[in-house]
Amino acid sequence: MTSPTVPVAARDTASELVRALDPRAGSLGSVLGRVTPVDAVGVQERVASLQKRSIKKASKVWALNLAISMIDLTTLEGKDTSGKVRALCAKGMRPLPGDPSVPHVAAICVYPTFVAEAKAALGASGVKVASVATAFPSGQTFLDVKLAEVRAAKAAGADEIDMVIDRGAFLAGQYGRVFDEIVAVKEACGDAHLKVILETGELGTFDNVRRASVLAMAAGADFIKTSTGKIQPAATLPVTLVMLEAIRDFERATGRIVGMKPAGGIRTAKEAIQYLVVLYETLGPRWMTPDLFRFGASSLLNDVLMQLEKERTGAYQRPDHFSLD
Repeated sequence: MTSPTVPVAARDTASELVRALDPRAGSLGSVLGRVTPVDAVGVQERVASLQKRSIKKASKVWALNLAISMIDLTTLEGKDTSGKVRALCAKGMRPLPGDPSVPHVAAICVYPTFVAEAKAALGASGVKVASVATAFPSGQTFLDVKLAEVRAAKAAGADEIDMVIDRGAFLAGQYGRVFDEIVAVKEACGDAHLKVILETGELGTFDNVRRASVLAMAAGADFIKTSTGKIQPAATLPVTLVMLEAIRDFERATGRIVGMKPAGGIRTAKEAIQYLVVLYETLGPRWMTPDLFRFGASSLLNDVLMQLEKERTGAYQRPDHFSLD
């Protein structure tokens, strides 16, 4: 990878963002209205250029191992069982049994009712437990219900909370309502890290994605996340670039570092490496860590393991050589 370069997509200046985050500057709605538009053509061209980057041999093995360490291995189905969650935890702790050189994943992401099960299964492995909350995936319920769910997940042992914003309120221009809800959820999280899901596939435009990103970060998000994985489109490289640029400009303006989690639809090692290239070229090496970047995925891990074995042995492995997630 080459050193980071400045992308062509439009961005706020630091002074504009400082004013935007100053409550004395006016209402939140007017503040977000001053977030500069995104150069959609520039975003698409930048992504197309970065997708052509090729990583070979030792660098590719490094990138594949890094991708594994960044995965939030996820099961969010109505048919989830304790057995499935425990099996997923076992896989997350030791993705390739018999080979301790392969890192464990970053977290296991489950519904709140399975947090305690996952916590017990993971023990002192270092793998975190992430719980979705706030009426995932729709976000459509009463605020006190959302906060009660967050507190219950935290009490059960969740290290991280993945909340969804109220997209209806956001699209109706009720930015203060969305902001206040994130602030309340952040308080309910206590010392658990908060990932704020924007559900970018429902936001409609890059401008809305940028505006929602700034709003979430200003409200206290530790991470901003693209999607629930329950609607299409979910994560895309262009949307991820827009969010990464918002993170970069927010850090320049405020000094606060916020993480990023693309989630939903990332299934292959090739795609994962493309995301890592975009990450590096936008935010640089400081963000190349599970502490600041995650993949939300259920099927990505097996493809990364297959590619890793191919790089190490020279032979492709069959999919049935790996356990199903």
